[in-house]
Amino acid sequence: MQTSVAEEMATKRGLGAGGGNSGDDDGPKDPNLPDWPPGFSRDDATEGAKYRFAMWLGLASVVMLFVAMTSAYVLRYYTSQNAKVPDWKPLNVPSALWITTVIILASSITIELARRALRHNRYQLFRTMLVATTLLGVVFIIGQLIGWQQLVAQGVYLYSNAHSSFFYILTALHGIHLLGGLLALTYVTIPALRLRITMKNRHTVEVTTLYWHFMDGLWVYLFALLFLF
Repeated sequence: MQTSVAEEMATKRGLGAGGGNSGDDDGPKDPNLPDWPPGFSRDDATEGAKYRFAMWLGLASVVMLFVAMTSAYVLRYYTSQNAKVPDWKPLNVPSALWITTVIILASSITIELARRALRHNRYQLFRTMLVATTLLGVVFIIGQLIGWQQLVAQGVYLYSNAHSSFFYILTALHGIHLLGGLLALTYVTIPALRLRITMKNRHTVEVTTLYWHFMDGLWVYLFALLFLF
């Protein structure tokens, strides 16, 4: 059953604030405090490990997908260089993509601030940073579409050459996965705005933060691969 912020603070001392003996703090444990947040069972307290394990499995599949795409990208590049008529042409970086790169890096900072604020029960900061991350994610997606339009204006399309084909496919795959992160952010933002923060919401914030950091790092990698390789 969902609980309000006031109820959590009144009956579940230490929840998310590092006040218990959950092992989250580096400092000494207080023998007078329980091993998990008051008001929750041991299963509730250890549920986060299950969430993280499932997320790592999901991220492993994403890694394999992009490793395979990278292998195909590199192989296609060298094959083109050895061909009599190379069909691989360098791309000019659309100005919008420089901006979106800064935006996604900023979103990684805001979601980390949100995660830390929630762990210390700083609900107002948590809500602000969570909303900021969601908005930055939406702006990133819009910026990517503008980047596509800028390439189209240059006469660069999906089938213009091998390089452009990989650009559109890789950025589209990243965008689709980022949309999944936006859905997860929306899932936790709505109850946060309503001041309904359950233990499940807390676990979801933790794994969503992990996923979002991964998407940020993946974009930096793709940007380097597509334009600096």
